[in-house]
Amino acid sequence: MAPSRSKHANQTCVIPGGFTVLSLQFSTDIVAQHKICVKEHRVRAEKTTQRPLDRTLFVLNIPPYCSEGVIKELFSQFGPVQSVELREKPGSFEHSGPKLAKYFTPAQKQRFRVGYIVFQKAIIITAVKSHPHDVPLVVSTEQQPVWTGLQKWIHQYKQSFAQPDKLQEAVDTFMQDYDTRKEQEAERQKEEAEEQLEDEEGWVKVTRGKSGTKTRPHSEVSNQKALQKESRKRKRKELMNFYTWQHRNTQKEHIAELRKKFEEDKQRIALLRAQRKFRPY
Repeated sequence: MAPSRSKHANQTCVIPGGFTVLSLQFSTDIVAQHKICVKEHRVRAEKTTQRPLDRTLFVLNIPPYCSEGVIKELFSQFGPVQSVELREKPGSFEHSGPKLAKYFTPAQKQRFRVGYIVFQKAIIITAVKSHPHDVPLVVSTEQQPVWTGLQKWIHQYKQSFAQPDKLQEAVDTFMQDYDTRKEQEAERQKEEAEEQLEDEEGWVKVTRGKSGTKTRPHSEVSNQKALQKESRKRKRKELMNFYTWQHRNTQKEHIAELRKKFEEDKQRIALLRAQRKFRPY
């Protein structure tokens, strides 16, 4: 007689490392289940606003058929999800600049990935970790179907054709953002050039920046001006110590200066010793 399973029903499964095991079931028609591991994300060295330490859930072993939208819909049953990030391997958050449209980004490889799920409330993570492992989470439902196999290929093939109006809109948006960034960069370089502008006598105009602004590194214009100034100094010193007698006179002057300083130091030491003489009466 098989042992009763009622004693172990509705219990969580925690493995070494503090990970809680959850079961995924692709659909109600498929009996096979897939296991994922979840854990509260608490990496103190990673201080970013995109992954709050108290509201971020770290997920391992996410199957290839689960996209960011599928994961968001799957975990929304525990509470509102703020954002979902899927990566090929764990790592710090990397901002890769402006987000490009799907027409300009290469297709991602289908593989098992890790995920970072940010909830709107910290208590939702406790609800996810307390979910029993023998109650699977259904991925594909009638309301939110997930395409696989031949249906997925047909769907991706149809989606690969870009509509001319949508493609033109994406191109225009990208070019407008690019032009805006270029104009801001040109304006910033112009302001730096005006601040580092020298007058005829070689003086640099120093202006007070806005409160709270950080000191920016030297610009290319200021670096070029510094190199030109050094070259002018070098030209003025080209003929110095060129002849042997010039070098000999320079050494004599240097030795005389050292002797003078030595005599001054001796007198100063003698004066200090005289001032420290013990006189009780």
